[in-house]
Amino acid sequence: MANKTISSIAKDLKISRARVYQIIDMLDDNEKPSKDSNDRYVIDDSAVNAIRKYYANSNTKAKQEKTSPIDDKVLDIMRRQLDEKDRQIEKLTQLLNQQQQLNLSTSRQNEKLLDTTTNNPLSQDDIPLKSDDTDVLKPTEGNYKGVDTKTPKKGLFGWLRR
Repeated sequence: MANKTISSIAKDLKISRARVYQIIDMLDDNEKPSKDSNDRYVIDDSAVNAIRKYYANSNTKAKQEKTSPIDDKVLDIMRRQLDEKDRQIEKLTQLLNQQQQLNLSTSRQNEKLLDTTTNNPLSQDDIPLKSDDTDVLKPTEGNYKGVDTKTPKKGLFGWLRR
């Protein structure tokens, strides 16, 4: 391959000629193509390879830099959500286990009660006491609240209504 032009390199890499000039400026001094007497670049195979290599590296770095902050944020959010869901699932399974234990204990208690009522027709505990005449609706010393006679609140501008 003989000398290539900037335009042909730009077409091969599908970039603008200005971008090729930028890449040439960013190359190391030993990789830069030399200039002829008219201040035009004389591009040989090693310079073309250096330009392609630099473009490939800069292109992948740019893509990684563009996507990585967004991906990191999304990934972090997803991890936090997943941790929260794990905690919720763990709590729900614990509550489910507690409910199952409670259901089991109540069913056992119900079976015991059924067995005791079928074996013992009426025990002394089942017969209501005749001496127990306390009425739940009647007020006692502990739960009586007297009728409060309060004057209705008139508010801030109550004096205007006189």
